[in-house]
Amino acid sequence: MTSFLQRVFSGVQSTGNLHLGNYLGAIVKFVELQQSFDCLYCVVDLHAITVPQDPIALRNNTREIAAAFIACGIDPKKNIVFNQSQVAEHAELAWVLNCVARIGWLNRMTQFKDKAGKDRENASMGLLDYPVLMAADILLYRATHVPVGEDQKQHLELARDIAQKFNNDFAESIARNGFNDAFFPLPEPLISGPATRVMSLRDGTKKMSKSDASDYSRINLSDDADQIAQKVRKAKTDPDALPSEEKGLEGRPEADNLVGIFAALSQRTKADVLGEFGGSNFSTFKVALVDLAVTKLSPITAEMRKLMADAAYIDDVLRDGSARARELARTNMDAVKDIVGFLR
Repeated sequence: MTSFLQRVFSGVQSTGNLHLGNYLGAIVKFVELQQSFDCLYCVVDLHAITVPQDPIALRNNTREIAAAFIACGIDPKKNIVFNQSQVAEHAELAWVLNCVARIGWLNRMTQFKDKAGKDRENASMGLLDYPVLMAADILLYRATHVPVGEDQKQHLELARDIAQKFNNDFAESIARNGFNDAFFPLPEPLISGPATRVMSLRDGTKKMSKSDASDYSRINLSDDADQIAQKVRKAKTDPDALPSEEKGLEGRPEADNLVGIFAALSQRTKADVLGEFGGSNFSTFKVALVDLAVTKLSPITAEMRKLMADAAYIDDVLRDGSARARELARTNMDAVKDIVGFLR
């Protein structure tokens, strides 16, 4: 079997309002992974335009995501931090993979059905094709691992299917071009942590989302200490005290969510948190959660604001990262062209 460099790719859409769910579900893991993997962290602005965007807001949001990466502890010198639209090979590979992927595969994608809703015929072609572009993002760098939330697992499975079909369809050409039995790896998901799926503060059955109409449903990374405290205090709970064991959280989505957030922020297990707070009422627990959230998030907010005040620095980071990403992308895209049979 072909041996691949252990490489991580992940992207965050440049649609603004990064929140606690993005931080605990993704960015914390990004920071950890840079210790043991070759990492590329991308602001996926091509994905962002699958739904209408204001151009000025899009540029600002792209900078905000990059600032959040850096403020949370991602080193742009050690890793490649860039925005997708500066590396044309993403779109170039996406077209090749469009000719490998099957329409039936895309029609089964549940996220498209959710986002398109009843007005499916008026959804953009880009929204339907979003998972193929995501596959191109990953496979362009021959990434072996992708940190994903539960809602993205289906997209990663599609990326694996596309990679496998490409490898099968062009097996002879791949071998002829010196790549043994496979060109693309089958990327593996990296899912870990007690709160990889953070739920709304207003409804524990719904995922925390930047698109929720209520700002009280989420803690934004741009929120100051007073805003964090107010949102935690107003977070929906139930009338019972916290249980002493994790099984006592079953059927209590809001309690489960707040305990999960505390566990993730403190790098503990839910069982450990309940061992300390079991039997307490929510007013007591929320005071501790406010203190913890403010301690963890306030330095990130302050650093993000400092970075956002220096747009030239952020732009330089993205340009440098994009140039480094293009070197890898061009090499791999040239190989794809040779395998497919394009002249160059």
